[in-house]
Order: sequence, then structure tokens, then C-alpha cells
Amino acid sequence: MQKIIAAGGLVINEKQEILMMYRRQHWDLPKGKLDADETIELCAVREVKEEVGLKEVTIVNFLCKTHHIYFDKWLQQEVEKETWWYLMKANTNEQLIPQTEEDIEKVIWANELQLKECLQNTYLSIVEVVEVYKKCR
Repeated sequence: MQKIIAAGGLVINEKQEILMMYRRQHWDLPKGKLDADETIELCAVREVKEEVGLKEVTIVNFLCKTHHIYFDKWLQQEVEKETWWYLMKANTNEQLIPQTEEDIEKVIWANELQLKECLQNTYLSIVEVVEVYKKCR
């Protein structure tokens, strides 16, 4: 089975809200595939910037890795995706702009109540990343 390496971020703001994006009927965190000759950290920052429109994003630290298997429509086969997750900081003064070309419909700063609702409609790997973050803070 082919393995795809990706990276993304759990982004927090000064109010400790978590950036969540709505894509393909699920709440998600920004992430994407590693480009050739790119470090995993640069990939994580690039993907966050591209998918949600932030211009200033700072990595705080590495959080965890997740793995899941899915059917890749371009490769026409099942692949294993290994995603490296980083805790990042950004400022709420920046405008959030969903990357519609990636089917992202909405981006929000989720407070505790909103986050709880988002986690009811997300992927297990995203729940895992949020749980790791909550244990670390």
C-alpha cells in the first residue's frame, strides 16, 4: 500500500480558540500533502496558510502523528496517510478565507462549546489530535 506523508496544524488564537474548517460535510483541521524538497514543518505552515487564508502562523511545537487509510481517487487505490500535526498560533485580527478550490466552505475560531459541536461531526484522527492538545495544555 502506498504511503502519503502530510502535515497540518491545530491552530489556536490568543483566546485559546481552535481554528476549525468545514469541508465535505465534516469539520476538519488544515493539512495537506508534503511537496518534494519541503520540510514537514514548512508543509504544515504552507497548508494552514493556503487552506484558511492566514498570513502569519507560528509553530509552537510538534503534537503527534496520525494514520488512516482512505481511497485516493487520483491514484485509484487505497493509501495510508501519515499526518504530522503541529500546535500553531495565529491572531484573530487576520481574516479567515476558506480555500474553496479544496471544498472548504467555512472557517471559524471555535470556543469550547463550538469545538464540542464540531467534534461530533469530524474524523477520528481529528478527535485524536484535539485530545493530545488538551492533555498538553
